[in-house]
Amino acid sequence: MTTAQHKIGSGFDRHSTADDVLAGIDLSGRLAIVTGGYSGLGLETTRALSKAGATVVVPARRRAVAEEAVAGIDGVEVDELDLGDLESVRAFADRFLASGRTVDLVIDNAGIMACPETRVGPGWEAQFATNHLGHFALVNRLWPAIAPGGARIVSVSSTGHHTSDIRWDDPHWNRGDYDKWEAYGQAKTANVLFAVQLDALGKDSGVRAFALHPGGILTPLQRHLPRQEMVERGWIDENGVPLNPEGFKSPEQGAATQVWAATSPQLAGMGGVYCEDCDIAELAPADGTRTGVREYAIDPASAARLWALSAELTGIDAFA
Repeated sequence: MTTAQHKIGSGFDRHSTADDVLAGIDLSGRLAIVTGGYSGLGLETTRALSKAGATVVVPARRRAVAEEAVAGIDGVEVDELDLGDLESVRAFADRFLASGRTVDLVIDNAGIMACPETRVGPGWEAQFATNHLGHFALVNRLWPAIAPGGARIVSVSSTGHHTSDIRWDDPHWNRGDYDKWEAYGQAKTANVLFAVQLDALGKDSGVRAFALHPGGILTPLQRHLPRQEMVERGWIDENGVPLNPEGFKSPEQGAATQVWAATSPQLAGMGGVYCEDCDIAELAPADGTRTGVREYAIDPASAARLWALSAELTGIDAFA
């Protein structure tokens, strides 16, 4: 049965923190993999999961930076991973599988946003490749280690998915003028569709998947944006000070929804839905307001179509 895309009244909200949603939850003996778990929301996610007793593996493109960032956090391991390089994804997964351990939680947190047109691998558009295809390949390669009967996979999307559906005829922007925000939107829609199809494929073995919007947070994710562009968007003033502090979440609040999706007993038996503000989200209103989830991002047929395309591009499908 498909979980309804409606709020469940979790008791949490946009002000809740990762520690709030983990109160009373013991993750001792559980292993989590958090991509990008050394910066911004990822670092706060790592810290919160570790505090609750989990062992956290942090795959990082910048290993030395990651090791410095997580130094002093108990139970954290750092390994190398570049999501834009499928050989790097394979090598990381092989190293992990060789350890003989199982994975209870995977939080696909790493990502890039609104970067200049960049090509990776065989000429793929970098945002689609890094944010979606790299995580698709990672989860599929790790599948033999993903614990049946209770593992959760969490795919971090954003309200950016409202900007664009999947560009089925040209996902890598080989034609026409590149638009960095539409490319980001496509990648974030892909993150949601990935969770929808993964949940459909994995739920019979007790593996459930969720997607989410963490909220607006000023983190290193904005590193590709010129300051003037953020000023024009009304995020900050000319000195870099947030213009609407109440409109942004803190990193502790921003990490809360992904931690809630990964661990909350309130979601037992559920999956394949998009969450925001520590609850399942409603469908987006017809007036175009960027809240909730667009129907195209949770469409089962589109989710299956994207899975097939991703398997063809990456050459890996654990369910084939």
